[in-house]
Amino acid sequence: MAETEIITFGCRLNAYESEVMRANARAAGLEGAVIVNTCAVTAEAERQARQAIRRARRRHPEARIIVTGCAVQVAPSAWAAMPEVDQVIGNLEKLHPDSLAADAERIQVRDIMTVRETAGHLIEGFAGRARAFLEVQQGCDHRCTFCIIPFGRGNSRSVPLGIVVEQARRLVANGYEELVLTGVDLTSYGADLPGRPTLGQLVRRLLALVPELRRLRLSSLDPVEIDDELFRQIVEEPRLMPHLHLSVQSGDDMVLKRMKRRHLRADVIGLCRRIRAARPEVAFGADMIAGFPTEDPPMHENSVRLVEECDLAWLHVFPYSPRPGTPAARMPQVPRAVAKERAERLRGRGEAQARRWMESRIGSLAEVLIEEPGFGHAEDFAPVTIPDATEAGRIVRVHIDRIEDGKLLGRAAA
Repeated sequence: MAETEIITFGCRLNAYESEVMRANARAAGLEGAVIVNTCAVTAEAERQARQAIRRARRRHPEARIIVTGCAVQVAPSAWAAMPEVDQVIGNLEKLHPDSLAADAERIQVRDIMTVRETAGHLIEGFAGRARAFLEVQQGCDHRCTFCIIPFGRGNSRSVPLGIVVEQARRLVANGYEELVLTGVDLTSYGADLPGRPTLGQLVRRLLALVPELRRLRLSSLDPVEIDDELFRQIVEEPRLMPHLHLSVQSGDDMVLKRMKRRHLRADVIGLCRRIRAARPEVAFGADMIAGFPTEDPPMHENSVRLVEECDLAWLHVFPYSPRPGTPAARMPQVPRAVAKERAERLRGRGEAQARRWMESRIGSLAEVLIEEPGFGHAEDFAPVTIPDATEAGRIVRVHIDRIEDGKLLGRAAA
């Protein structure tokens, strides 16, 4: 029988959990099934997951199709109603082998708001990936008006340092040279643990206790929750990669207040300037939402200008789509076509900033993690094509020659 196929949507945390499910499927003796790990962040993500389920049923008429993830956690009955679906399991249940047993209940979704702890599930590696993700935090205590994710992930909870270190050592021993710390609200790490350790303290101790780890990255960060120790690690620790992805969402103060974000425009600008003054090679990325309810042209213009003022090189831009059950869905909406148009404008500005950043790398040397033959990412997450580098998972020294097809083009340095 064929190994269980896992189709993953959404964030790096979902990617991590898909590997836990892969191991659990083997432990449960599950073969030839299809598991779809959904995302609820946008309506488009849910639409794509439904399409994937229907395609999976056409490709595998007799397979057991299991659907899980944030979209299922939020609305299990809607997914159970799909005729192609054999079983739905929640975000807690998907991490337990028993939920995949042949005699398991068809619908298994507990109230995730009752959960107070999280465990760091030990995994050996990531199928088809050159870098490994390491879950250190789950859930979110904040309630941004556009976001449904807390209802899919529950309240914030952290993985103790010892478990994080044990997992990191195991992944490094299995050949991974780069790890990415992931979580739903990563900068809230530690608030629920004894002694209330911060994310900065976790980073410092992890790097000290796993000296054989060559590169560490961080997933999305809240701009106002970067503690002093984390700032120190960012500017002083060479093994912490000079690439920070910020959860910005908007460059307009009124929109940010209506989103119930915890930062203002000046906070983002100040943080970027402060970090870059201490470590100029840091590249910034950001999540941005275009067309949030009540956003008018001047508000949108503030977001466009923020991309330039902070020199945001790597943007993830989403046109706003209302999520039922969130406060923003009840606010006066921007027409969908306008939101899409504004998203395209933001993406265009982001692409211009990315090209400008890549131009500054021409003639320099880069340490590139090869992710597939001939391609990888540099320390600042710039995409690099290296025709003469073929061994995925290795870090190679590369001389950057020029930009070609939207990527840096380089050759392995002597």
